[in-house]
Amino acid sequence: MGWKIMRTIILWTVGLTFGSGLLFSQARQKRTVSDEEVRKVHASAIVFDTHNDYPMRTIDGAKFAERTTEGHTDLVRMKEGGMTAQFFAAYVAPNYAPQKQSAHRALEGIDSIKRDIVGTTPADTVFATTADEIVRAKKAGKIAILVGIEGGHAIEDSLRLLRAFYDQGVRYMTLTHTNTNGWADSEGDINNPQVKHHNGLTDFGKQVIREMNRLGMMVDVAHVADKTFWDVLETSSAPIFSSHSSCRALSKVGRNMTDEMIQALAKKGGQININFSCDFLSQAAADASPMRNPETRARLMAILGEVKDPQERRAKMKQLMAEMNVKQVRAKLSDVVAHINHVVKLVGVDHVGIGSDFDGIGCTPEGLDDTSKWRNLTRALLEEGYTADEVRKILGGNMLRFMKSVEAAAAKRS
Repeated sequence: MGWKIMRTIILWTVGLTFGSGLLFSQARQKRTVSDEEVRKVHASAIVFDTHNDYPMRTIDGAKFAERTTEGHTDLVRMKEGGMTAQFFAAYVAPNYAPQKQSAHRALEGIDSIKRDIVGTTPADTVFATTADEIVRAKKAGKIAILVGIEGGHAIEDSLRLLRAFYDQGVRYMTLTHTNTNGWADSEGDINNPQVKHHNGLTDFGKQVIREMNRLGMMVDVAHVADKTFWDVLETSSAPIFSSHSSCRALSKVGRNMTDEMIQALAKKGGQININFSCDFLSQAAADASPMRNPETRARLMAILGEVKDPQERRAKMKQLMAEMNVKQVRAKLSDVVAHINHVVKLVGVDHVGIGSDFDGIGCTPEGLDDTSKWRNLTRALLEEGYTADEVRKILGGNMLRFMKSVEAAAAKRS
């Protein structure tokens, strides 16, 4: 079935499937909540963030157990935020691909998550690979730490490497980063005429999706081109998700998902996890983003690709922003709620979660500054009129269900 035909069929049926969710959301009323109610609901929730780039710091020597004023993440702040589970990204920058060092870099990231994060905090964290292990971590009062690979070039066009990463505990792979790889088009360079594109997924790319389904590795469509998304949806026998995207209807950023994508994703049992980057959340922030200026974007990308020392890299980026007189516009906590509301109105409350992209973004919304601030989101959702059960779904219950559905689909194939 062609992707356009499939999309038409999905959208024709989706209104009936999710209509009750729209009616329910319209009946919701804002209210005042007490500190005690916020505390109880938050404490009872599986607070599960599906994307955090902090391992880029631990690879370079950051001490996870120590509070720091840099970035968004450390153990102290995660505990203050009442977190239950965190997917850390073994991020592979695009510049590793030409060097044929992508798998090497992914392994460094995985090792850092296991050793520098979990290995240094055994009393507070536990390495997890299944939904049940996350639930057990919650009961034990620990934070479950999981691994996702960001950038499908990490497998170097090899299903054997894909399987090896699964054996290392990797439970999702973001199919592309900002670069089109050998088998899938990326949103990041889709308009670059100098890049050879595939018009979505190649035949080998479809083999990758099927093997991820067989293994029980979650398919992450954050960063893929629109045509790639539809090819993945058609190919995958298991539900798919975006680990860190927001809604294009509210902020016209290519990395955000259109309404029809969100509807099609949910129709197949998947979900979208809202990204906290200011430009993803607010059109005003997107319009002011330095990435809208071609010169600034080119110079920022050059710094990211050429400067390896993290402190020097951050200093050069800060200097560039000052030189280019970039005036940052911050999003607000209410913008995060607005994106959640939008998804709920489209498809109901069962298909939305949180994928902050902390330590991978330069601007966070006011009130969600770092991993210590998750209770602010709980309060905002309760004040918006969501019930305690709905808030628990959004904070992590939906993602737990999604993980179980992917695990179950793999179990049926074995």
